[in-house]
Amino acid sequence: MDTKQTHLKNFANNREERAKQILEKSEPVIIDENTYLVPSQFDSSKKYQVTHFDSYSCNCKDFELRCKGKGLYCKHIKAILLFEKLKNRYETEELSRDVELIIEAPKKDVCPYCSHEEIFKRGQRKTKLGTKQLYCCKKCKKRFVLEPIKNIKGNAKLVCLAMDCYYKGLSYRDISDQFLQFYGLKISHISIRNWILKFSKLTEQYAKSLTPKTCGVWNADETMVRTKKGNRKKGADYEYLWNVMDNKSKFILASVNSGHGRSTKDAMKVFKEAWDTNKKMPNQIITDKLKSYQNATRKVFRNYGYGRKIKHTSILGKRRIVNNNAVENLHTHQKEMLKVRRGVNEVQDYADGFKVFHNFVRKGVKDKKTPAERCGIEINGNAWENLLLNAVKQKATQLTGEQKMTISH
Repeated sequence: MDTKQTHLKNFANNREERAKQILEKSEPVIIDENTYLVPSQFDSSKKYQVTHFDSYSCNCKDFELRCKGKGLYCKHIKAILLFEKLKNRYETEELSRDVELIIEAPKKDVCPYCSHEEIFKRGQRKTKLGTKQLYCCKKCKKRFVLEPIKNIKGNAKLVCLAMDCYYKGLSYRDISDQFLQFYGLKISHISIRNWILKFSKLTEQYAKSLTPKTCGVWNADETMVRTKKGNRKKGADYEYLWNVMDNKSKFILASVNSGHGRSTKDAMKVFKEAWDTNKKMPNQIITDKLKSYQNATRKVFRNYGYGRKIKHTSILGKRRIVNNNAVENLHTHQKEMLKVRRGVNEVQDYADGFKVFHNFVRKGVKDKKTPAERCGIEINGNAWENLLLNAVKQKATQLTGEQKMTISH
C-alpha cells in the first residue's frame, strides 16, 4: 500500500472516530428526509448542515477544503451515515420482535425426529423473517429448527395474524397485501388460505377439549350460507348452518353444516355435538317453529313421557316473553364475515374457525369479555397464539402415541 492510500485510510478512520464521539454527546436533528443538522464536536451550540440528494455535502470547512470533489466525507457526514445505520438496525430489530412469536421455552428441547435430548447448535438459516438457529441431533444426525409450526413460509405469529384478520372481515388478498406493506413479506393469498383452513380446524379440535360452565339454557337456530356451487342458470347455491349457543355467556356449543337439509337427523347431529361440548344436558332449549328441533330434543335426550327433563320452548307467538335474539345476532356477524367471500365451499371449516374466533377472541361491547371468559375458561396473553400452540402440542402428543403403538405392534 503506497503513502497516499495510507493517508486516505487514516483520514477516513480519524473522522469516523470523531463522528462516533459526536453521536455519543447528542443526536443529529432531522429537518426533512434530505437535510440534517449535526452539532459541532466541541461547541454544542454550533451546528452544521448536511444534505443528501445525489451525494452527501456539508457546509463545514473540512468538507469544502479537503473532501469536496475527492470522494471523501467529513466527520459530520460520517456521523449521519452511522446515525442512519443505527436507526435502520433498530427499526429492523423492532420489526423482527413484532413478527417473532415470543413463547415460553420448553422445559427440554428434543429432536423432533427421534425425541433424543442431546442436541447442539449447528449453523444458522437466513430467512425473510430473520436468522433462525439450526440444531443437530447427536443420535440421528438430522438438522432441524425448533419451531412449533414447520414447513410454512412464516411462523405462528403470522398465522395467528392471518386468522384474526380473516375472521374480522378481510379477504385473502387484503391480508397478503398487509404482509407485503407492513412486513415486506411476499406471501401468496393461496398460502394464507391454506393456513386459515388448516389451523382453524386444528384450533377448533383443541377448543373442543375445553369444557365451559354454562347456565343450562340453549338457543338453537339455523341460517343459510351462500356457497360457490351454484351456476348461472339455477342461480346461487345455499347450504344450512346450525348453531347452538349458551343463552347467558353467548358461548357457541356447536356449529354444524347440514348441506341442503333441515331434517330431524340434522338437528340431532348439532344437539349431540353441543351435548359433547357442554358435558351435560340443558334445562331448556329455545328454538323457532321448525319441527325438527322438537323431534331432535325428544330423540337425543329421550325427552318424552314421564322422563321429560328438558323444556323445549318455541318462540312462535311468544316473542314478547322469550326470543332467540342471541343466536340470530351471531348469524348476522357470520354473514358479514362471509359476505366478503361471495360464497365459500368449505362451509364447515370456516364455521369451525369462526366458532373459535367468537368464543375466545371476540369481546363483548359492555363487559369487554369473551364468551369463554364468561364460562370460566381463562386464556392468558394472545388467545390465537395460545390456542394454536396448545393445539399443535396436542396433535404432536397424539401422533407420538400412535407411533409408539405402531412400534409396539
